[in-house]
Amino acid sequence: MTIRVVVADDQELVRSGFAMILDVQEDIEVVAEVGDGAAAVEAVARLAPDVALLDVRMPVLDGIEACRTISARSACRTVMLTTFDSDEYVYEALHAGASGFLLKDVRRDDLVHAVRVVAAGESLLAPSVARRLIEEYTAATARRSLPADRLEVLTARERETLLHLGRGLSNAEIAAALVVSEHTVKSHVGNVLAKLGLRDRIQAVICAYETGLIAAGAPSGE
Repeated sequence: MTIRVVVADDQELVRSGFAMILDVQEDIEVVAEVGDGAAAVEAVARLAPDVALLDVRMPVLDGIEACRTISARSACRTVMLTTFDSDEYVYEALHAGASGFLLKDVRRDDLVHAVRVVAAGESLLAPSVARRLIEEYTAATARRSLPADRLEVLTARERETLLHLGRGLSNAEIAAALVVSEHTVKSHVGNVLAKLGLRDRIQAVICAYETGLIAAGAPSGE
């Protein structure tokens, strides 16, 4: 099955470069390149792609609002493009429904991998990118919090699973930490998402921080 992608970035060279990298893949087709968030929303509505790559900062409509609109109106998955040192609103993009993040200096192979992972319904939560972003911006941003008792619906093992999700661990790493099989971890993760009404692993990370299960800015190995 071909993965259909919309690329949205107001920098033409960045936009066309990403599109060229993706379009040469046998299983990926770039169906539109656009330069602002409003055009991205329109392209998604018109073309029904599987994945939209959205720059955080764009004219007319920024990437966060475009992500929020796309997530609310379609099944298209979104990946935010960001420069880690300058973007101040990455945490808000998590709330808007983003399924992953890429730094704009991403390697060619990592870009292709990210699109495939997100198109398959997973979240791109690489410790080198997403966890750093989450910890940095949850520590720096005055954010809304959730009551800790929200987690009472979870079993002790599910709560422990959420803790590891919040630290950015993969299923394999969680399985090793809990001394269980990856199949069991997948079951725990599914239960956590269902019980808490979360869309994906990234929203689980948000929940772990906002309920105080993990202190913002705390080291991942706490």
